[in-house]
Amino acid sequence: MTSEWSASGAPYGSGGPSGPRASFGIRLVAYIIDAAIVGIAGVILSFVGGRGGSLLALFAGLAYFTYFEGSPSGQTIGKRAMNIRVIDFGAGGSIGYGRAVVRYLMRIVSGFVCLLGYLWMLWDRERQTWHDKLANSVVVPTSAYPVAAWPG
Repeated sequence: MTSEWSASGAPYGSGGPSGPRASFGIRLVAYIIDAAIVGIAGVILSFVGGRGGSLLALFAGLAYFTYFEGSPSGQTIGKRAMNIRVIDFGAGGSIGYGRAVVRYLMRIVSGFVCLLGYLWMLWDRERQTWHDKLANSVVVPTSAYPVAAWPG
């Protein structure tokens, strides 16, 4: 008997994601670590920046998540600590800096409606949040999708 596979790589009728995905709990812990880092930087920038400090703090968060999630590893400090990473849903590589910006901005929207955009992954087949969907990304364990070693 042969198995039939969908274009996403999952067996037809499997009902599960097309590959291993990071759990809600692991993603939450990674986000708490990242939020602490960005939050501390934001408080410092708010004091130093005066009236424009809040805007500086917003840009610090944008820079942090864009730089790390758009990098070839797809890992923020929190994601690295939890052994997960962001990858392109279709190709499996880096999402790049442009899509990392989109992902960050949509992350803000994900929290607007009672955190529904974050909770969406709990019933989504591919375990994607709204910001994952818009950026065409998934968060995966590094045990299944290892970070490539740097040459040299």
